[in-house]
Amino acid sequence: MGHIMVHNTHGKDDVERASLTFVVGNTALNSKQRTTILLTIEGVWVATQGYTDGLQANGFAPLSDLVQQFVANGGELWVCGACAKPRNITQEQLIDGGQIVGAATAVEALVNGAQTLCF
Repeated sequence: MGHIMVHNTHGKDDVERASLTFVVGNTALNSKQRTTILLTIEGVWVATQGYTDGLQANGFAPLSDLVQQFVANGGELWVCGACAKPRNITQEQLIDGGQIVGAATAVEALVNGAQTLCF
């Protein structure tokens, strides 16, 4: 089994890119790949409780549904700790399945062969 890491830097500023991240993530999971979504910069907000409510890009399912499907199907949802800290986002504010990780965690995944895609 391979490892797919999809990197997202967007939230309300670009709901289409945020949605596409989870469409690709869900597709990778359906293809039986270990799948991680790495949220950085403004993307970290996507993993906070209530943030995605009411967000829907034209032609996509609601972002909250895409995120919930990803987590429910075993996707790993990583929130950049260096990005969460200046935004005062704590682990307690994250949705179930979201976890704050350090840069070393992402680097380790890359060194171990994770294939990446960025939105």
